[in-house]
Amino acid sequence: MTAYVEAPLCAAAKRELAENDGRAGDLRVRAVCVPSPHEAKKLNLATLGANARRATEDSTSVAYLESLDPRASTFVHPILETAEVPWISENSGAAAMSRLLELIESADSGSLREQLREDLNEA
Repeated sequence: MTAYVEAPLCAAAKRELAENDGRAGDLRVRAVCVPSPHEAKKLNLATLGANARRATEDSTSVAYLESLDPRASTFVHPILETAEVPWISENSGAAAMSRLLELIESADSGSLREQLREDLNEA
Protein backbone atom coordinates (compact mmCIF):
# COMPACT_ATOMS: atom_id res chain seq x y z
CA MET A 1 0.00 0.00 0.00
CA THR A 2 1.16 3.48 -0.84
CA ALA A 3 0.43 6.86 0.65
CA TYR A 4 1.35 9.83 -1.51
CA VAL A 5 2.64 12.67 0.67
CA GLU A 6 3.24 16.30 -0.26
CA ALA A 7 6.82 17.41 0.37
CA PRO A 8 6.14 19.70 3.35
CA LEU A 9 4.66 16.74 5.25
CA CYS A 10 6.93 14.01 3.98
CA ALA A 11 9.81 13.91 6.47
CA ALA A 12 7.51 13.75 9.49
CA ALA A 13 5.19 11.26 7.77
CA LYS A 14 8.12 8.96 6.98
CA ARG A 15 9.38 9.19 10.58
CA GLU A 16 5.92 8.24 11.86
CA LEU A 17 5.79 5.35 9.41
CA ALA A 18 9.26 4.16 10.50
CA GLU A 19 8.17 4.28 14.17
CA ASN A 20 5.44 1.82 13.17
CA ASP A 21 7.92 -0.40 11.28
CA GLY A 22 6.29 0.59 7.98
CA ARG A 23 3.14 -1.28 8.93
CA ALA A 24 -0.50 -0.84 9.78
CA GLY A 25 -1.33 -4.12 11.46
CA ASP A 26 -0.25 -6.88 9.09
CA LEU A 27 -0.16 -4.58 6.07
CA ARG A 28 2.98 -2.97 4.71
CA VAL A 29 2.68 0.74 3.94
CA ARG A 30 5.11 2.96 2.09
CA ALA A 31 5.21 6.72 1.68
CA VAL A 32 6.00 8.32 -1.67
CA CYS A 33 6.95 11.98 -1.49
CA VAL A 34 5.64 14.29 -4.20
CA PRO A 35 6.91 17.81 -4.89
CA SER A 36 5.50 20.78 -3.05
CA PRO A 37 2.92 22.65 -5.10
CA HIS A 38 3.93 25.92 -3.40
CA GLU A 39 6.51 28.15 -5.02
CA ALA A 40 7.20 31.60 -3.57
CA LYS A 41 3.77 31.67 -1.86
CA LYS A 42 2.04 30.81 -5.14
CA LEU A 43 0.41 27.55 -6.15
CA ASN A 44 1.86 25.70 -9.09
CA LEU A 45 -1.23 24.18 -10.66
CA ALA A 46 0.79 21.90 -12.92
CA THR A 47 2.52 20.38 -9.89
CA LEU A 48 -0.79 20.00 -8.07
CA GLY A 49 -2.31 18.14 -11.00
CA ALA A 50 0.74 15.97 -11.60
CA ASN A 51 0.91 14.96 -7.93
CA ALA A 52 -2.78 14.04 -7.77
CA ARG A 53 -2.65 12.15 -11.07
CA ARG A 54 0.39 10.21 -9.90
CA ALA A 55 -1.56 9.03 -6.85
CA THR A 56 -4.57 8.10 -8.96
CA GLU A 57 -2.54 6.11 -11.48
CA ASP A 58 -1.02 3.84 -8.82
CA SER A 59 -3.19 0.82 -8.05
CA THR A 60 -1.48 0.48 -4.65
CA SER A 61 -2.40 4.03 -3.62
CA VAL A 62 -4.60 4.17 -0.53
CA ALA A 63 -4.40 7.87 0.37
CA TYR A 64 -3.03 11.29 -0.47
CA LEU A 65 -1.62 13.29 2.45
CA GLU A 66 -1.72 17.01 1.79
CA SER A 67 -0.98 20.27 3.57
CA LEU A 68 -4.00 22.23 4.73
CA ASP A 69 -4.63 24.66 1.88
CA PRO A 70 -8.18 25.25 0.66
CA ARG A 71 -6.86 26.84 -2.55
CA ALA A 72 -4.96 23.66 -3.47
CA SER A 73 -7.82 21.40 -2.38
CA THR A 74 -10.09 23.02 -4.93
CA PHE A 75 -7.90 21.62 -7.70
CA VAL A 76 -6.67 18.36 -6.16
CA HIS A 77 -9.82 16.87 -4.64
CA PRO A 78 -11.79 16.54 -7.90
CA ILE A 79 -8.89 14.56 -9.43
CA LEU A 80 -8.65 12.31 -6.37
CA GLU A 81 -12.43 11.88 -6.16
CA THR A 82 -12.62 10.69 -9.76
CA ALA A 83 -10.29 7.79 -8.93
CA GLU A 84 -11.77 7.34 -5.45
CA VAL A 85 -8.46 8.07 -3.71
CA PRO A 86 -9.07 9.44 -0.20
CA TRP A 87 -7.07 12.31 1.24
CA ILE A 88 -5.99 13.60 4.62
CA SER A 89 -5.44 17.35 5.00
CA GLU A 90 -3.14 18.21 7.91
CA ASN A 91 -0.43 20.63 8.95
CA SER A 92 1.51 17.73 10.47
CA GLY A 93 2.90 14.86 8.44
CA ALA A 94 3.18 12.75 11.59
CA ALA A 95 -0.47 13.35 12.50
CA ALA A 96 -1.63 12.59 8.96
CA MET A 97 0.34 9.35 8.76
CA SER A 98 -0.70 8.29 12.26
CA ARG A 99 -4.35 8.81 11.35
CA LEU A 100 -3.93 6.85 8.12
CA LEU A 101 -2.22 3.93 9.87
CA GLU A 102 -4.94 3.79 12.54
CA LEU A 103 -7.68 3.75 9.91
CA ILE A 104 -5.94 1.05 7.88
CA GLU A 105 -5.46 -1.09 10.97
CA SER A 106 -9.09 -0.77 12.02
CA ALA A 107 -10.48 -1.42 8.52
CA ASP A 108 -12.50 -4.55 7.93
CA SER A 109 -12.21 -6.78 4.91
CA GLY A 110 -13.33 -5.40 1.58
CA SER A 111 -12.03 -2.48 -0.42
CA LEU A 112 -9.55 -0.64 1.77
CA ARG A 113 -9.50 2.41 -0.48
CA GLU A 114 -13.31 2.60 -0.41
CA GLN A 115 -13.50 2.25 3.36
CA LEU A 116 -10.82 4.90 3.88
CA ARG A 117 -12.67 7.22 1.52
CA GLU A 118 -15.85 6.79 3.53
CA ASP A 119 -14.03 7.31 6.83
CA LEU A 120 -12.08 10.34 5.64
CA ASN A 121 -13.93 12.21 2.95
CA GLU A 122 -17.59 11.40 3.19
CA ALA A 123 -18.22 11.94 6.86
